[in-house]
Amino acid sequence: MLIVGELINSSRKAIKAAIDAENAEEIQKIAKDQYENGAHYIDVNAGTYVGKEDRYMKWLISTVQEAVDVPCCIDSPDPKVVEAALELHKGTPMLNSISLEKERWDALRPVVAGSDLKVIALCMSDSGMPETKDDRLSIASDLINNLVKNNVPVENIYVDPLVQPISTNDYYGREFMSAVEAIMTEFPGVHTICGLSNISYGLPERKLLNQTFVVMAICKGLDSAIVNPLDKRMMANIYAAETLAGRDEFCGNYLSAYREEKLAL
Repeated sequence: MLIVGELINSSRKAIKAAIDAENAEEIQKIAKDQYENGAHYIDVNAGTYVGKEDRYMKWLISTVQEAVDVPCCIDSPDPKVVEAALELHKGTPMLNSISLEKERWDALRPVVAGSDLKVIALCMSDSGMPETKDDRLSIASDLINNLVKNNVPVENIYVDPLVQPISTNDYYGREFMSAVEAIMTEFPGVHTICGLSNISYGLPERKLLNQTFVVMAICKGLDSAIVNPLDKRMMANIYAAETLAGRDEFCGNYLSAYREEKLAL
């Protein structure tokens, strides 16, 4: 399971305060904590800084990569910000995200075309947010085919079928999971990814819902997630679900997590 650590986002009060103060030590601590708890990529988002996003995005990437030897997930729809970030990023980052929304597609297509970037392909179009499995599958198909035509390798595509709050419609969780299963079946080599926390928006005990949802999604084929790696029960659920779904050869990752006391709650 590929894990993208979600915590370095300027929409979070503590992160914004650290960015405002250019407190590199605090940002690096959060990056290290996520890495040490299983993150393969560190998401960096400075989107709340309108007009200054490129400056703070570059500062965040430099700061994070001084502390941990893992790539970043560059979280911005602004191609200028993405291009500025790519100029200084060490190694191959992930881009979060491109979609079928015309303005976003036209802006970011030249950035990803022919590159080695890992690309999150968000199931959004100018028609709005998809609600059903078929809506998601149609957008995913167009995104995958267009990215491949632009020389993005299939294995570098991470389709995000878009999680929507279960509090607003009781079939959103089911339709999302059906979409994951369909995408993983119909497009061999493609990955699926999502930000889990939207599923529980507006409900109490959100962690419980998020932790349960990830297990259900893994059983449908989800192989990547944007999560908080410091949530020990979330990470333990991921190790257990991957093993039970037959995606952990000889239970190696589960046993390693046990030895490292990552399953102790």
